[in-house]
Amino acid sequence: MYTEGIPGLSFFIYLLPCADALFTSLYSIVHIIISFNLRVKVKTLLKMESLAVELFKINAIKFGDYKTKVGLYTPVYFDLRVIISYPALMESLVQLMMEKIDIKNSKLVCGVPYTALPIATIISLKSKLPMVMRRKEAKSYGTKKLIEGVFSDGDSCLIIEDVVTSGSSILETVKDLKASGIVCSDAIVLLDREQGGKAFLAENGIIMHSILTMTELMRILFKRGFITAEIKATVDDYIASNKVKSESVAISLKEDRLKLSYIDRLQYAKNNVAKDLLSIMAKKQTNLCVAADLTIAADVLNLAEQVGPYICCLKTHIDIIEDFHPNFVRRLQEIAEMYEFILMEDRKFADIGKTVQMQYSKGVFNISSWATLVTVHSIFGKGVLDAISEVDLDRRRGVFLLAEASASGTLIDEKYTGETLKIASEYDDLIVGIVCQSPLFRDKPGFLQLTPGVQVGETEDNLGQQYNSPEKVIVEKGGDIAVVGRGITQSQDMRNEAKKYKDLLWAAYLKRIS
Repeated sequence: MYTEGIPGLSFFIYLLPCADALFTSLYSIVHIIISFNLRVKVKTLLKMESLAVELFKINAIKFGDYKTKVGLYTPVYFDLRVIISYPALMESLVQLMMEKIDIKNSKLVCGVPYTALPIATIISLKSKLPMVMRRKEAKSYGTKKLIEGVFSDGDSCLIIEDVVTSGSSILETVKDLKASGIVCSDAIVLLDREQGGKAFLAENGIIMHSILTMTELMRILFKRGFITAEIKATVDDYIASNKVKSESVAISLKEDRLKLSYIDRLQYAKNNVAKDLLSIMAKKQTNLCVAADLTIAADVLNLAEQVGPYICCLKTHIDIIEDFHPNFVRRLQEIAEMYEFILMEDRKFADIGKTVQMQYSKGVFNISSWATLVTVHSIFGKGVLDAISEVDLDRRRGVFLLAEASASGTLIDEKYTGETLKIASEYDDLIVGIVCQSPLFRDKPGFLQLTPGVQVGETEDNLGQQYNSPEKVIVEKGGDIAVVGRGITQSQDMRNEAKKYKDLLWAAYLKRIS
C-alpha cells in the first residue's frame, strides 16, 4: 500500500493489530461487567422471592377482609410485627434493604415506630450509622423530647418503614425529625401496597424505595403455588381500584382531630359551648356523658349527684319524666353548676322550623331555658337550625347534629351522613359537634364527636341497641365524648361505676392522642 507523503499513516497501520486486540479486551471487560450485573440482579430476585415465601410461611401475610389504618378495606393484610421472632428472616430483609439503597449517603437512620424500630436497629449496627428514635408522644418529664439520640442540625436521615399504604406514618416521622433540624429525603420500606403512598411521599419531597410491591408479592406467591389465581386476581383488582387520596392523607399532617388534645382543640372551636365542653373535659379529665334515662325526677337528681364529679355532660329525655315540675330542672341546673358539667336534652328535634322553635322554647318543658345542648335531626334541613338560632340570642347554646345512629337496622345511609356534615360545616357557630359511630370530621378539630352505645360486657339489647367497649368507641370509632346509660344507671353503685367508666374512657383518649 502506498503511504508515502501521508504523515502518521504508516504508524496508524502499524497499530491496527494492537487496536483490534484492545477492542477485543474492552468487549471482554464489558461482557464480564454485564454478566456480573445480571448475576447480581438474578441473585437479588431470588432473595426477594425467598423473602416473600418466608413472610407467607410465618403468617405475616393474611388473606380475608381487613381494614387499613386509613380506613380502606383490603383482601390482604400484612402483620409484619411477627418478623422480630425470626432472626434469619430479619437478617435477610436488612441485607436486601442495604443492597437496595446506598445508605452511606445518610448520616442517621430512623425507624418509623414501632414495627420498623428493630429493622432500623439492625441496619444501624451493620452500617455503623447512628440511629435516632422518634417517640409517638413527648415525655411529660425530663427533656420532653420527641427525637431521642445524638444528632446535629442538618444531618441527613434515612427513614425505615415496614409497609406503606398512604405514606402518612412516614410523613409524621419526617415532620418531627425536620422540627428537630434533621434533613429527610429518602425512605426504604419492605412493602409498597401501591395505593398512592409512593406518589404522596414524592409530593412531599421523600423518595421511597421498596423491596417488594404488592403486585410483585402476589406474582411470587402465585408462581410458587401458595395462592390461587382467584386470590391473585382479587388482590390485583383491589390494587387497581383502591387508591388513597392525597388530601385525605394530608389530614394527619395538619389538624387531625383524633391526634390533638382537648386543650389544643380549643383554638379551633367556634361555638362557645364547644369551648366550655373542651375546657371541662380537660380540667376534670373526663369524656364521659351519662344518659339519665330514668322516669322519676328524684332518681334523675340522685343520679346527677352521684355521677356529677366524673362526667362532662348529663343527657336527659325530659319527656319521659312522669312527675315533671319546673323545680326539677332548677335543681338539676344547680347540681350541674356545682359539679361543672353541661346539661343536654336529647330531644332529637325533627320537624319544620316553626314547630321546632316552639318545641324548643315553649310548653311545659321550656327546654331552651335550661338545656345548654340539644340534639337535632338534619332530615328537615337548615330550617331547624335557623329556628333554634333565633331563640334567646344572648344565651349560650349548642347543637349536636345526628349523622349516624347506634341502633341496628337504621335507615340512615352514607348520603344522609354526608349531607348532615355539609350542614354542620355551614353552622359552625351553632353546631358543637355530631352524633355518629365512625371517625368523621377528622379535619375539623373544633367539632366534637358524641358517640352513644357504650357498655362494658354487652354487645346488644333486645331492642336493637348496639354496644361497644370504651376503648373501641374512643380509639376506633373516634368518639370525643362517650355516652353510657344502663351500664351506670342499672348498677348497684352508680358513683363507683361512673368513676370506672370515666377512667377507662380517659385512658382510651390518652392512648388515641399518643
